[in-house]
Amino acid sequence: MKTRQFLTLAVVALLMSSCGLYKKYERPDINTSGLVRDPASLTDTLALTDTASFGNLPWRSVFTDPQLQSLIQQGLDHNTDLLNAALSVKMVEAQLKVAKLAFVPQFVFSPTGTIASLDGAKATKSYSLPVTASWTIDLFGNLLSQKRSAQVALLAAKDYQVVVKTQVVCNIANMYYTLLMLDRQMQIVDDMISLTKDTWDLMQMQMDLGRARSTSVQSAEANYYSVCAQKVDLQRQIREVENSLSLLIGQPAQTITRGRLEDQVLPSEFSTGVGIQLLANRADVHAAEMQLAQCFYDVQTARSRFYPSLTISGTGAFTNNNGLVNPGKWLLSAVGSLVQPIFMNGQLTAALKVAKYKYEQAFNTWQQSVLKAGSEVSNALVTYNSSAEKSELEAKQIETLQKNVDHTRMLFKSSGSTYLEVITAQQSLLNAQLSKVTDDFYKMQAVVSLYSALGGGGK
Repeated sequence: MKTRQFLTLAVVALLMSSCGLYKKYERPDINTSGLVRDPASLTDTLALTDTASFGNLPWRSVFTDPQLQSLIQQGLDHNTDLLNAALSVKMVEAQLKVAKLAFVPQFVFSPTGTIASLDGAKATKSYSLPVTASWTIDLFGNLLSQKRSAQVALLAAKDYQVVVKTQVVCNIANMYYTLLMLDRQMQIVDDMISLTKDTWDLMQMQMDLGRARSTSVQSAEANYYSVCAQKVDLQRQIREVENSLSLLIGQPAQTITRGRLEDQVLPSEFSTGVGIQLLANRADVHAAEMQLAQCFYDVQTARSRFYPSLTISGTGAFTNNNGLVNPGKWLLSAVGSLVQPIFMNGQLTAALKVAKYKYEQAFNTWQQSVLKAGSEVSNALVTYNSSAEKSELEAKQIETLQKNVDHTRMLFKSSGSTYLEVITAQQSLLNAQLSKVTDDFYKMQAVVSLYSALGGGGK
């Protein structure tokens, strides 16, 4: 009686001490204060109070160019990285199914047959057709924590799939806008080629009339070739971007059909949402948290291995018992085994410590992913604002430089200005025009970056 009471108390003590093994993962506190800086201030942080985030918009609502939408859809259908991410999800789903089936008994059918004869005597025939069932009783949550770990691993894999989709959408958009920028710069360079050729002809005519020196003709000619060289460089860049975009959407390198930079319409009013939304809306941030949850359940699994494991096995065999019974009879047996680790050379303790350290690493990685998300939002906002401001200033600069080019050409005809002033004015105009197109592109790129930083593109 005392022995039974002692065993009962021991079992109760084990169950009480292991009750923490069944706890589910709960999100720990994390620092999100001051996550995004105000783009209009050098020191202040942005007060994020709006609940609707720009990143919640479907990508078709952000990128409205029909040709761009067609390219994005083609990329989503054929991009290799995205196809592989989908296969990764299927692999993790298969692993989760295995973890769930661990709660179900295993069945093994292992038939055997023997024919034996001693010194030429009549042969003895024996056979056995056994079916063995084995069931591990999950007393201390070992199988449960492994199943939960597999569940959050599946969530992390799906997050990765969303991350890849977001990258595909935003990379296609960026490359498309890059092509539009290069096309516009090509138009500007073509116009400047015509202008510098006219200037070269003007210098030649002035020299023929004795009003200019040969150096003016040479400088004008050199300036013309310089602008032509810029066109060749732009042609190379266009071809390279087309090749990269073709690869991204899963097709052989070819010409990309596209619109014009000046026809693009992108959102100009943004809401970033409250800071905590970055934890859920950013798939990479959520994936980092799911890795943290995996580590949490791995700690639970490591702890459960300190407790006994109970396995129940049963066998049913139709056998003739080495030839003694014909026909055969059913032989049934059941066995229960309890294994309690006592001394495992420190392996269980070391495994628990390693699991805890990995949990701490995963928490640090999660915290860093949140800070990184906030930094990316801040960078996109400040890039958009600064590019928009520069573009407005450059528009005024171009207007002034265009007048300067016209006036210097007119003055040169009447010897009121030198050839250097004409060439310098043209070069300044070209540089300003190209710079404005670049800043317009940076503004568009900032919209794409902000959309990505807020977790958009996965819808």
